[in-house]
Amino acid sequence: MAKDLVFYTNPMSRGRIIRWMLEEIGEPYETEILGYGDTMKKAAYLDINPMGKVPALKHGQAVITETAAICAYLADAFPAKGLAPALEDRAAYYRWFFFAAGPVEAATTNKSLGVVPSDEQQGMVGYGSLDAVMDTLEKAVSETPYLAGDAFSAVDVYAGSQIGWGLQFGTLDKRKAFENYWARISDRPAKKRADEIDNALMQD
Repeated sequence: MAKDLVFYTNPMSRGRIIRWMLEEIGEPYETEILGYGDTMKKAAYLDINPMGKVPALKHGQAVITETAAICAYLADAFPAKGLAPALEDRAAYYRWFFFAAGPVEAATTNKSLGVVPSDEQQGMVGYGSLDAVMDTLEKAVSETPYLAGDAFSAVDVYAGSQIGWGLQFGTLDKRKAFENYWARISDRPAKKRADEIDNALMQD
């Protein structure tokens, strides 16, 4: 699929996850840096993402937004890179992608905002309770080396980044299982290259 890849981001955003994914893919891509409250809200970018948020990706004429969706899309668009399991082996892959994008994201965001559902309210929110989410995530990273099984995949880029940030900023408990999992995936050459690029952009 020799189409141009254009990556819209800000180095202080979830775009860092997509940078890592792009470096794992290893295909050439163009980067457009957007400013908060500035170019993100201008008409040219709102045509790409009406939410006025980053990251976003263009692949030829296709536009993909939402960080989890971009990671999954890239894994499928470049299958030779081996970042998605075979279709018949994707149960855990899909499960943890959606778990990270749903319950983990919602629970950790609410924690940051000081929102704690009461026992009665837990039935109304998709994640139930923060403790339930953390226990489930701990079990997931403890049972197999990677979230989809024995091989690193795109779901480790996405959900793994949430775990890394959670450990860094205190939105996740510092459980040994999380720390061990993050150590396994954060030492990858693509992750290091991505961090070097985005850290340099933050200095500009």
